[in-house]
Amino acid sequence: YPGGTRNDRFVDEVRAAGLEPGRPVYCLCRSGVRSMAAAEALTAAGLGPAYNVVDGFEGPHDAAQHRTLGGWKNSGLPWRQG
Repeated sequence: YPGGTRNDRFVDEVRAAGLEPGRPVYCLCRSGVRSMAAAEALTAAGLGPAYNVVDGFEGPHDAAQHRTLGGWKNSGLPWRQG
């Protein structure tokens, strides 16, 4: 959550963006924690099916506090920067 605060308008904003019930939506964040909450909120609101990308884009921290474990990027899935 940016600044550590939750967006209480999230579901309404997704509806306003045009997501229709029954249309799949995939949620992705850096670690998979915020996107899990997003997918759960959308599902509870009757939107989706909503899916969470497990471990997010960069995955959890390793012992050195770097994000090298799991996640989309570290699993070798396609991505590009810039």
